Amino acid sequence: MTDANTKANTVPKVGFVSLGCAKALTDSELILTQLSAEGYQTSKTFQGADLVIVNTCGFIDDAVKESLDTIGEALAENGKVIVTGCLGAKSTEAGDNLVRQMHPSVLAVTGPQATQEVMDAVHANLPKPHDPFVDLVPNAFGVAGLKLTPRHYAYIKISEGCNHRCTFCIIPSMRGDLVSRPIGDVLKEAHALFEGGVKELLVISQDTSAYGVDTKYRTGFWEGRPVKTRLLDLVQALGEMAAPYGAWVRLHYVYPYPSVDDVISLMATGKVLPYLDVPFQHSHPEVLKRMKRPASGEKNLERIQSWREACPDIVLRSTFIAGFPGETEAEFLHLLDFMREAKIDRAGCFAYSPVQSAAANEHPGMLPIEVREERRARFMAVAEAISAHKLKDRIGATMQVLIDSAPALGKKGGIGRSYADAPEIDGVVKLLPPEKISKTLKVGEFTKARIVGTQGHDLVAQPF
Repeated sequence: MTDANTKANTVPKVGFVSLGCAKALTDSELILTQLSAEGYQTSKTFQGADLVIVNTCGFIDDAVKESLDTIGEALAENGKVIVTGCLGAKSTEAGDNLVRQMHPSVLAVTGPQATQEVMDAVHANLPKPHDPFVDLVPNAFGVAGLKLTPRHYAYIKISEGCNHRCTFCIIPSMRGDLVSRPIGDVLKEAHALFEGGVKELLVISQDTSAYGVDTKYRTGFWEGRPVKTRLLDLVQALGEMAAPYGAWVRLHYVYPYPSVDDVISLMATGKVLPYLDVPFQHSHPEVLKRMKRPASGEKNLERIQSWREACPDIVLRSTFIAGFPGETEAEFLHLLDFMREAKIDRAGCFAYSPVQSAAANEHPGMLPIEVREERRARFMAVAEAISAHKLKDRIGATMQVLIDSAPALGKKGGIGRSYADAPEIDGVVKLLPPEKISKTLKVGEFTKARIVGTQGHDLVAQPF
């Protein structure tokens, strides 16, 4: 046996499972980067691992169940499990840790954004193997560390926590109040990602529009020039940074504050993608009031109209809640009318989930689950009809497509996305085999394609 094989067999291996939202994903990437820096092997499977880390989600009941089931599976297959993430911060009504109560044999439990606590737990159960003269961290992305996403796109988290107290949400109790990252650090990470080959940067936060509120928009520095810690300045800098690389910048979870109007102008001039992920959640003023949603809900239609006037190509995606406690049929119909008038391009909808500790659970008028699900289905029928109509309007257009999959250099076609579709949550562009024999499709590169049809939520296109 060679020295290399002997070393591979003796290096401790950590299995890793990441659940939940993109914010949890970036937490996972930090942990994996640290594990690699200290010389641990990492794996996406439980088998053969010396211990397993499960990064959990605790937002809605289905996510809690998936997380608890995954922890149980890891314990059954491996036996040594460290739990982190939002579910790790949840308590029972009696004040006990929920994970500990359900799975008392786990090695350790931490909350979200707890890289050091996770590493301390790893060190206590699996000693560091790092040899600074032998082990090297893969550094293709420099300070950005390791990525769980494909090499050609990446999420960048600009802040942690949230200052709002929406009555259906328990995120602040798990992730705390808003803490904005220094803008210089964010831009440094973004630059490393572009240098490493990323062609699409997805900006995420719990409230992207609120970036810098906690620091009173403190001035930071990037490459010697002052930059304010606020969304407009960040987007301006990211757009300028992405341009030489021909890369996209996509914004997620942007609350509809009036200040967003200035960002729309950057979309109109091509600085960033004309795509906006806005968590409206509902349309009726009374429901929004009971939700304690920020921003002026009754003005959202006017705001959307002004956005489309300023940037006709803008694509809007959003999430909504059907069957919120006390929601009347008339209030729900108001939401459907809003959807038809606003023409939201991509919409998701949850039937209200009474997650433990959510203030909305105490509101009068909790609806039966059958009613909540029926309203969710009616909402999605309207949303899908709007989306299908808007997709058909694209037939005949030429669009730039970022290629996500292209077996055999695309000789039999491939899968990509236009500016209108974020990875995994929206649709795709199904690419037909190129007409030219010399034409190739490569993952992570762009191609021009003519839209020739639609299939459900997706477009069909002919690359050229």
